[in-house]
Amino acid sequence: MSKRPIRILVAKPGLDGHDRGARILARCFRDAGHEVVYTGCHQTPEQIAAAALQEDVDCVGLSCLSGAHKHLFPKVVQLLREQDAGDIVVIGGGIIPKQDFPVLYDAGIKEIFTPGTPLPEIVDWINEHVVPGREL
Repeated sequence: MSKRPIRILVAKPGLDGHDRGARILARCFRDAGHEVVYTGCHQTPEQIAAAALQEDVDCVGLSCLSGAHKHLFPKVVQLLREQDAGDIVVIGGGIIPKQDFPVLYDAGIKEIFTPGTPLPEIVDWINEHVVPGREL
């Protein structure tokens, strides 16, 4: 049996309304053969976690440019863990200072990509670290 494609949820938590980068990543992931769900802007951590569960995703990609990443990203991880979905890989991106990386990694964010990261590098990381959840 073959494995299904990796399913990725791309989300913009909080009040940040700048979604160009998230939309570019969603298209990049789709072009790489992954299934993509894009939630749009202004999502709460609760909405993101619920969508991740409903859509049966393998990975959640969070994008934040507003500076609220230290609150919003860990909250998504926490909510997924509370729903026994801690195996969903959560990655983050956006304007995130390097000094905030350790806090996010400690909270369960698996990788952080900042502006300027080549798209193939992000796709390669996902292909190496995210495994589809079920077989077809």
